[in-house]
Amino acid sequence: MESSTPQAPARPSTDQAPAAPAVTDEALATQPVGYWSGLVHAAVTRRLRDEMARIDATQPQYWVLNHVKYRPAAPGRHEVVEELTPLAEGSHEIPRVVDQLLHRAWLRTDADDRVHLTDAGEAARVRLRALATDLRAVVHEGVSDEEYVAALKVLRRMAANAGADAVTPRTG
Repeated sequence: MESSTPQAPARPSTDQAPAAPAVTDEALATQPVGYWSGLVHAAVTRRLRDEMARIDATQPQYWVLNHVKYRPAAPGRHEVVEELTPLAEGSHEIPRVVDQLLHRAWLRTDADDRVHLTDAGEAARVRLRALATDLRAVVHEGVSDEEYVAALKVLRRMAANAGADAVTPRTG
């Protein structure tokens, strides 16, 4: 008689090895994904922030400028803070960035406390986007779009397997 109890998925038999940056390609399957994803995150973020610092801007400033630019309607200050704080290093970073951008006149607020890009803010956003695009080309050198998509799909699946929120793929 067949059992109707679902079977647990088969687990890979690969043992987890200690992180080893110089491991051979043949041994990569034993490496911890957290080490490698963390290494990439730290290296790319550091490089991006170093490049942005050379033009007196920060990555969180870029987040805010993009967020305001691509909203269908001007967001309220509180919306910007609420929506970007999960990306930030602490709950006070985004409110400070909004203040910095207002002080620089890259943003302005209206009578309803809605945040708008100024011409100077849009010019800064365009410069930062070009910088980010150039850095992306450097980081992606030797990686095809197909390889990149495959890597991100694997990371998205692993994030979901580990219980991360908001990792359901979009269709279309």
